[in-house]
Amino acid sequence: MILKGLIDEDFSNYKKASMILFFPYCSFKCDIECGSQVCQNSALASAKDINISTDRIIERYLNNNLTTAIVCSGLEPFDTYYSLMRLVCKIREVSNDDIIIYTGYDVEEILDEINELSKYPNIIVKFGRFSPDSIKRYDDLLGIWLASDNQYAERIS
Repeated sequence: MILKGLIDEDFSNYKKASMILFFPYCSFKCDIECGSQVCQNSALASAKDINISTDRIIERYLNNNLTTAIVCSGLEPFDTYYSLMRLVCKIREVSNDDIIIYTGYDVEEILDEINELSKYPNIIVKFGRFSPDSIKRYDDLLGIWLASDNQYAERIS
């Protein structure tokens, strides 16, 4: 699996201690819609690719007694949807811990993918593009502040 980064223990992207996976691609829809570079993760685009097996990711996660969730983050997990699905399927073979997927897409744009992911337990998706002229908002489900008031998390299963 190709990633731009992996953090074994993170406390800022979800209310539980989490492993963070940085997915490698994005169409930069936030930038395109704003007409300027606003992406908070744009530096990841030039980061070196990390090639790590899904099995190794899961092994690292399961061997960490602190983490109880996995966050799939930016660039954009849904722009490498088949890798995301393979990861979710493999994780569900060994754990029902929360999987949180950060996306800049709106639910209508990825409805088929959401319906497919909803077949697996404990999936949370944070929807919505970053809007630089917006105020941040607290999301109760994630237990964190989101950068724009149009962003929200939803438990899809």
